Amino acid sequence: MIGKIIGAMVGARAAQNVRSIEGPGGAVLGALAVPIISRLRLPTLLALGAGGYLVKKFADKEKAATTPPPGTRTTSSV
Repeated sequence: MIGKIIGAMVGARAAQNVRSIEGPGGAVLGALAVPIISRLRLPTLLALGAGGYLVKKFADKEKAATTPPPGTRTTSSV
């Protein structure tokens, strides 16, 4: 029971960073994630963690490639 409450709080907080999920929806997803994660085996949890880490690294790399480096200005020469 306490795990579901903590999961709901974490889900509601995480939903603030995602545009498509509102606070109550995040709370529901967080509460449902707790029993699902508790039934997973250790190798599956490790694979999910490694996959999430790789996806984040790839997303950060893509974001860094699309944004100009700090300190550079784009000026139009007339």
